[in-house]
Amino acid sequence: MKSNIKKNYVLGRVDKIDLPDLELFDLDAKIDTGAYSSSIHCHNIEIEKVNGKEILKCNLLDPKHPVYNEKVFRFDDFTRTRVKSSNGQVQKRFLIRTDILLFGNRFSTDFTLNDRQEMKYPILLGRKLLRQGFVVDVKQFNRSFRRKSKLEADNK
Repeated sequence: MKSNIKKNYVLGRVDKIDLPDLELFDLDAKIDTGAYSSSIHCHNIEIEKVNGKEILKCNLLDPKHPVYNEKVFRFDDFTRTRVKSSNGQVQKRFLIRTDILLFGNRFSTDFTLNDRQEMKYPILLGRKLLRQGFVVDVKQFNRSFRRKSKLEADNK
């Protein structure tokens, strides 16, 4: 589901995002205009066969993350793709599609599943999402999250 926003929203270099369909909220994300696709930290990836259909089973985030609860995620709608990593190597990754909530709008986007344990941020947002109506100002941060926090405070 694509948002029908009419203007560009300004994101900073990092923000806190929501993935409402996965019931994950206030996740730290790095905005990366050098990356084509978005990525989310994932581990314990397995493919199961259920009634002859492949199901992707995994854990998102990791035990050190504040919202990690050892919940197993299952996706029956996924693909495999090749991604050129920041060091130039091509990797095979699983890809899922889900909605992301920014500035009060839902955007449907793809996320590759990748071990980002060594990275500072569990989520990376790339150009494929950003071209849906965002510009990036690297001097700023948490613009969407601050707007969400202000709206929540105003509604109390």
